[in-house]
Amino acid sequence: MNHTEEMKSLVRRALVHLKNKTTDQADGTMVLPVDAYLDPVRYRKEVDYIFKRLPQALALSIELPQPKNYRTMTVMGVPVLMIRGEDNKVRAFINACRHRGSPVCEKKSGTAQRLVCPYHAWQYDIQGKLIGLYGEATFGPVSPETHSLTPLHCEERQGLIWVALTPGVAFDIDEWLGDFAGQLATLRLDNWYLYEQREIEGPGWKAAWDGYLEAYHHNSLHANTVGKYTIGNLLVHDTYGPHQRLTFARRSLGELEGKPEEEWDLDSHIRLIHSAFPNLTISGVMGDHCVMSQVYPGPTPDRTITRQTVLAAREPVTPEQKEATELFSQMVLQAVRDEDYRIGLQIQDGLAAGGNTAFTLGRNEPGLQHYHSWVAKFAAQA
Repeated sequence: MNHTEEMKSLVRRALVHLKNKTTDQADGTMVLPVDAYLDPVRYRKEVDYIFKRLPQALALSIELPQPKNYRTMTVMGVPVLMIRGEDNKVRAFINACRHRGSPVCEKKSGTAQRLVCPYHAWQYDIQGKLIGLYGEATFGPVSPETHSLTPLHCEERQGLIWVALTPGVAFDIDEWLGDFAGQLATLRLDNWYLYEQREIEGPGWKAAWDGYLEAYHHNSLHANTVGKYTIGNLLVHDTYGPHQRLTFARRSLGELEGKPEEEWDLDSHIRLIHSAFPNLTISGVMGDHCVMSQVYPGPTPDRTITRQTVLAAREPVTPEQKEATELFSQMVLQAVRDEDYRIGLQIQDGLAAGGNTAFTLGRNEPGLQHYHSWVAKFAAQA
């Protein structure tokens, strides 16, 4: 099925739900113990295996557009350096000099001919190989075979840079993505303009992530932001192994009832959310804009950091374009920080009080059920 036919199929499914006041559903409800959100032993096991051993989409390809461009970040305590080589291949390393562990790149991004540690001036090429050190004759013998930068397995697919955060751990990115790769390809992430990127503090990983996976709360919590554009409690749900695609209906969907399919403007009446396990979501909300969110567990079970990236279909140049992009940016910030995470922090702070021993995930929340089922599967493997 080509992309146009698939979009028509999604619209048809959404229209049936709109007419019948229904939604895609799981087979039954799911009971999730509150310990899944609180237990520090379980939390550490899940983070160490799921987040630090499975592929993580750490950056967009457009963040490293040219050879010698680099990007650094600290992800769950792991300092990461990604750099595009002159062969156009992106490589990732632990951002730590092999002498005494100082970061070899202190800035968040830039262009480098070589990597020089600011502490003792050890030098590496952009493929991570040790190529020189200050006072080499007096230091003693060291070899590039033993003292080059520590690599992290890295692959680039569908406009995203995927990294395993544990040295020595490798993955097959094509196997990991499976059919979901084709869904990501439709987003054409290589062609977007990165307008803004920020970090948002939030509640624990699961309390934060739950809000990305259902439309049940849109009418009540997001009445003044994204809820103005989407129909609450209407979801078309598709899964691809641990990954999933959620389709929300826009308020304008009813305009298509009785209209010939060849006249449908497919992108204007549904909103797609692509959710890559375990912590990446890419959401098209309105117009020529989308938002990418990466939710990272904090050092304790009750807090996260979310990197929110605002993308525009093209660089805003005119005053009207700049206003539209800034409006979108502020709307998604408000929806996540001031609405979702405000409630999520209250939920997180109340979990230990004992008001609930378990949460019940509804049949109308299949995205949550799918996600937590896969968390359990990977945790069992650990």
